[in-house]
Amino acid sequence: MRRITAGICLVAGVVSTGVPSALSQETAQSESVLVDQATLPDAIDLKGARPKADPSAMAPAMDALPASLQPLVAPPSLALPDAPSQVRIHELRPLTLEEAVQLAEFNSPKLKAAASQVDQAKSALRAAIASWYPTVDLSASGLPEYFKSYSYRNPDFVPDRVVQKPTGQINPATGEEITRPETRDGYNERYGREWRANVSLQVSWDLINPARVPEIAAARDRFERAGDAYLIALRDLRLEAQQAYFDLQQADEGVRIGQASVKASLVSYRDARARFNAGVNTKLEVLEAETQLARDRNTLTTNLGLQDLRRRNLAASLDLPQDVTPTAATPARPLGLWEPSLQESIVAAYNYREELDQLILDISINNSQANASLAAVQPVLRFVNSTTASRSEGQSGQTSLSDIDMGDFTYGVQNSTSLRASWRLFDGGRARADYRRAKQAAEESRFNFARTRDRIRLEVEESFFGLRSAIQSIDTTAIEVLSSRESLRLSNLRVQAGVGVQREVVNNQRDLTQAELKYARAIKDYNSSLAQLQRRTGLDALIACNAVSLSGTKQEPDQEPIPIEPTPLKAACPSIASVGSSVTQTDSSPVQPLW
Repeated sequence: MRRITAGICLVAGVVSTGVPSALSQETAQSESVLVDQATLPDAIDLKGARPKADPSAMAPAMDALPASLQPLVAPPSLALPDAPSQVRIHELRPLTLEEAVQLAEFNSPKLKAAASQVDQAKSALRAAIASWYPTVDLSASGLPEYFKSYSYRNPDFVPDRVVQKPTGQINPATGEEITRPETRDGYNERYGREWRANVSLQVSWDLINPARVPEIAAARDRFERAGDAYLIALRDLRLEAQQAYFDLQQADEGVRIGQASVKASLVSYRDARARFNAGVNTKLEVLEAETQLARDRNTLTTNLGLQDLRRRNLAASLDLPQDVTPTAATPARPLGLWEPSLQESIVAAYNYREELDQLILDISINNSQANASLAAVQPVLRFVNSTTASRSEGQSGQTSLSDIDMGDFTYGVQNSTSLRASWRLFDGGRARADYRRAKQAAEESRFNFARTRDRIRLEVEESFFGLRSAIQSIDTTAIEVLSSRESLRLSNLRVQAGVGVQREVVNNQRDLTQAELKYARAIKDYNSSLAQLQRRTGLDALIACNAVSLSGTKQEPDQEPIPIEPTPLKAACPSIASVGSSVTQTDSSPVQPLW
């Protein structure tokens, strides 16, 4: 049998482990001189002071689902079931890995929230750009306003008035009636009634505003940062969906292994009971077979519970409808082989990760905020034009209510144009303090950049080393599975021939179950490390693997396995050896060291 997986992974293990020792020594000698860290390129020189996200570097999120996945669209965001029938599972839906990723991209509320944050940042940028335009304000004190008044004054303080009293006589010269002056009390009551309208239009334009440019620059950088956050959320979402799918595949394998183990243990138990009833073996062998059956049933029960949990975990990651539970439509198998070297993966991660771009944008944002802080104590020049129009109909201050004539009206228009300047000469040092704070925040972003750079490298190395370990685990556990199967077959034959005992079958059955579980775990760890490398480096250079199948017979490997050097165990404390020597002074044999 061609063990495809073991062969492919063995080759990958040799590649990832390194070249032969002689070549490694030559490389080590040629690179023995340490790189001068001061000569490394500057991130701002490589990426720019304001790096922009490149959406073309990765496939965009799904904006429409295939017809087969339309029934799995997420429920409304504010949907909240209030009856048990609404959350009862009515369908187990098999999904492939590709379909799971598509549903996650289309349904995920986390990704939708990140997209909303991008829209918010875009609106904030548009609001900041609006400071280049003039503002027009319209105000009105009455459209219209009805005014009615009445006033009364103390008669003691109202001066008397002189009126002309007619005498009833005619002046022959003029032909007019003769009047004579008469003193009367003054008016102490006044009346008024008017319709009024007053409209004002003001145009204001900042000709010089030192805070305008840095505020727009900061808003633009925040918009780019929100775009980077969206891409990060999309990549994390894809990795989360893949990890949940791999976990479900491992749980499915655990259920399959548990079922096969229970079947095999049940057969062994029945055979042991039959031989005991025939007087061939003892009660002890029956108890051993029963113990193994109980152990395998417990393994199956545990994996069944884990399978249910992993299915619901995947459903939560995909935001599926409340009455649908996903299942894995494909069995676990290696997704492919990782071609780039560790060094190429690290450099690709540095160029790919938007986390570093975000920190560079943070530096730019803080510098812009520092400049905007200084604008508080810099002069501002503003152009202002105001136009006011007013109109009134009626009269006020009349001595009698009947004397008011509503046909009396007045109107007027006023316009003023001016340049207004403002300059805060002293603010107690607040602007300068805000400037220093923003600059210190920019310096903090530089330190965070260095910390994130180191973390990115460590993540790539962890995934790469985990992938290499998983390659070796797949190879060794595959051998262990085949050996355990053969051992179980031989032990069953020995028991049937009467030359073996039930303990051999029990032990070999337990070893086979554990070996198959470890093989499934190795496949899952390999795929997880591979998905992490794709997420953390942005590379997708994979060599596809063929289908995986393990036969019941063991064959010799085509080449020597990868040697794994043993790690010596040393004493936990330096003084433990001396303590052991003092304790065993009476013994003639010397104390053996722990390493």
